[in-house]
Amino acid sequence: MLTIQRGGRVNASPLEPSVDTGQDLRLLVRAATMYHLEGLTQAEVAGRLGLSRPTAGRLIARARAQGLVRVVIDAPPHLAGSIHTDEEREIESLFGLDEVLIIDQSADGTHTGNAALGRAGASVLTRRLLPSDTLGFTWGPETVAVADSLGSRAANCRRVVQMDGSMTSVEYHTGVDHALSRFAERLGAQPLRLMAPLYADAETVTAMRRDSILSQSLGAADEADVMVFGVGSVSTSTTLFEGAYLDAAVLDELAGLDAVGEIGGRFYDVHGTAVESSLVDRTVSVSLDAVRNCRTTILVSGGAHRQESILGAVRGGLATTLVTDLTCAHWLISQQKGQR
Repeated sequence: MLTIQRGGRVNASPLEPSVDTGQDLRLLVRAATMYHLEGLTQAEVAGRLGLSRPTAGRLIARARAQGLVRVVIDAPPHLAGSIHTDEEREIESLFGLDEVLIIDQSADGTHTGNAALGRAGASVLTRRLLPSDTLGFTWGPETVAVADSLGSRAANCRRVVQMDGSMTSVEYHTGVDHALSRFAERLGAQPLRLMAPLYADAETVTAMRRDSILSQSLGAADEADVMVFGVGSVSTSTTLFEGAYLDAAVLDELAGLDAVGEIGGRFYDVHGTAVESSLVDRTVSVSLDAVRNCRTTILVSGGAHRQESILGAVRGGLATTLVTDLTCAHWLISQQKGQR
């Protein structure tokens, strides 16, 4: 809502002479009304009032500077409770993020919570993708939900690539094939599959990076223009443990190194610094440095079970955009303010 203050005494701007409450004030109000409420251009205001365009521009600027124009944003009452602009701006300021989008539902790891994250993540992704971009993604329920929420050709990009290996020794459904095909179909992109395990011995990883086929996918993922991913925690309830990618001994090692989260199987501490575990040279995925250097990185995650993982990621510059829920948002604010 934008209103024009039409009465009362006007305080002059320090850079402008005082104006009286007669014809000069009327001219300020009239020019501001034409420009802000009637939608006229500055040139049209000048023509209507018999002024030069620079003079009309100065009148409009003075009206704003002297408090004659006030802008009020009013969300519809039925939506006001689900829009969290204040928290979004605060997290953006605290962590230096480009954008934060807070959903109203609880991101509790259920299908409903993941679907809500996915819808919000898809809305952010379609706004930030360019036709020439390469989109990279890590597998997981949040990114599957983002892929499922994309409208047909709501945006498009050049290619989409899997950022982390997914093959394992047991039968475990990661959703990576579904996500890759859905991203490619909905975005009109060339799909690049990474046919590799997430973890292997160091010599095998080195050989895979030299392989003519695998190196194409890994190179494209490293240089992706936009990345979308969730985060995992150091816990037996994560997909990495349930899918037999990690065992209890490795989890104990990671906990001893104060790891709090992972992106693409690469673990970091609460400050977003990579932990030097036995997994570092065995991991088939983009590096955390590649994530940090990417133009646009969209972290889609929430819930109490992911709070520390999200905190480390945003503190460490691993995300430029965050999609999360309100409970997690409040926790992030309290943690970062408490650190100061």
